[in-house]
Amino acid sequence: MSLRAQNIVVPQGYQLVDSVVVRQSAQMDTTLMGKNIFSLLNSGKGTVTVSQPDKIRNGMTKHIEDNKSEKISGYRVRIYFDNKQNSRGASEEAQRRFQANHPGIMAYRSFTSPFFKVTVGDFRTRSEAIQLMQQIQGEFPTAFIVKETINYPVVDKRDSYIIDTLHLVRPITPELSNL
Repeated sequence: MSLRAQNIVVPQGYQLVDSVVVRQSAQMDTTLMGKNIFSLLNSGKGTVTVSQPDKIRNGMTKHIEDNKSEKISGYRVRIYFDNKQNSRGASEEAQRRFQANHPGIMAYRSFTSPFFKVTVGDFRTRSEAIQLMQQIQGEFPTAFIVKETINYPVVDKRDSYIIDTLHLVRPITPELSNL
């Protein structure tokens, strides 16, 4: 016999468990990235007429072709940088601690021999990175700013993350039945 909860089938011997998940909100709208806007203007229901010299159209086409794989350069805050024997675990812990205390700000863990690194945020300007560094200075006193290739920053900084509920189906075990 199975139970149905919110269109989720829960088999017998299992229970439905909800977890709160924090995920980053929409980043820069990249649907037009690498596309020629002039060719898209007339693809809808209406008609758009653009009168312009061929030099502009050709220049735009060349710019799009030349920059298809362009990365955005920006700043991040490095909160962990070490090469000790326990650095792998320590870097994982630093990343987990940051993500728990600062939902919505991305944290990136990397390894460049022999160093484990954790950098956070995606900032276009150094001053934006400085603001975050000042906020986290108490938690991560050795934090410093680095210039890196970044992901496109979120569009809405005020609402930079979304909180969702994730529905999990877990086997019922004696230690989990009290949850």
